[in-house]
Amino acid sequence: MALPSILVCLNSFFYLSDMGYWWTIVIVIVSIYLIVSILLFYLQDYFLFKPEKLPSDFQFFYDNQVVDEYNIETRDGAILNGLHFKIKKPKGVVLYLKGNSKSIKGWGKFAVDFTRNGYDVVMMDYRGFGKSTGRRNQKALKRDLQVVYNKLKEHVDEKYIILYGRSLGSGLATKIASVNNPRMLILDAPYYSLTKVTSRYMPFMPLSWLIKYPLPTYKWMKYVQCPIHIIHGTDDKLIPYKTSVKLSKIKPKLTKLYTVIGGGHKNLNNFESYHKMLTEILNSRPKDVDLDGTSFKVIHNSRRKNA
Repeated sequence: MALPSILVCLNSFFYLSDMGYWWTIVIVIVSIYLIVSILLFYLQDYFLFKPEKLPSDFQFFYDNQVVDEYNIETRDGAILNGLHFKIKKPKGVVLYLKGNSKSIKGWGKFAVDFTRNGYDVVMMDYRGFGKSTGRRNQKALKRDLQVVYNKLKEHVDEKYIILYGRSLGSGLATKIASVNNPRMLILDAPYYSLTKVTSRYMPFMPLSWLIKYPLPTYKWMKYVQCPIHIIHGTDDKLIPYKTSVKLSKIKPKLTKLYTVIGGGHKNLNNFESYHKMLTEILNSRPKDVDLDGTSFKVIHNSRRKNA
């Protein structure tokens, strides 16, 4: 065989070897990506939710609080366990939707922030949290909360019901507010959507396809007709403050944004400003503003004197 022919064969061999090497790398990367995607789909409940289980005979107790425990059975046989913090002659009731960790055993300590302002408080554990049972999914969570809301409406007119959503509960509270007529909606450290939150940590994953709990707060907020109050800390590392700024622009005429300077995601209750804001919100009454004689729509023109 002539030398040029041998060289051509060697070049072809090394070229095919290189192609095989790169194809192997591509196949390995794609395989890993698919495996991670599958694991993320089936294991996301373990990443998103941090429930605390409570024995069925656990007794709730809170200093200086009058509280009743309740259980509601859903149509699919699940049990929703909750607490009703009571005061004498309440102005209304706050349906408090908690975050994604622990159980109402720990979250119950925040009820005092509302009872001291003259409101009863109702809390519940989501499926799989505390004493609540049942298979969890987004549809079931929304249905459960509507069941609880309907129970409240049997005893209290909607104009006396306030929805308060904290972190995970903010999206769920917005959904319930969008299909009902509560007095107001209060969102504490809300997210634009749960898909947006998770995508900050997994930017290369197709989360819009994989996430089973998208919880699109921004979509549901478009249908809310009651006053919306948003409270957010400027140093929130989990859900950035800019998220609430963005949400506040969806229904600007109904929304008021409250800023806790220096507040993080889990410590707003340690800021005096938060308690002042909450007291203001709970005791406020919507007022129409007469814009006649104000600077509303006055054009600022720097070319004119005294402009």
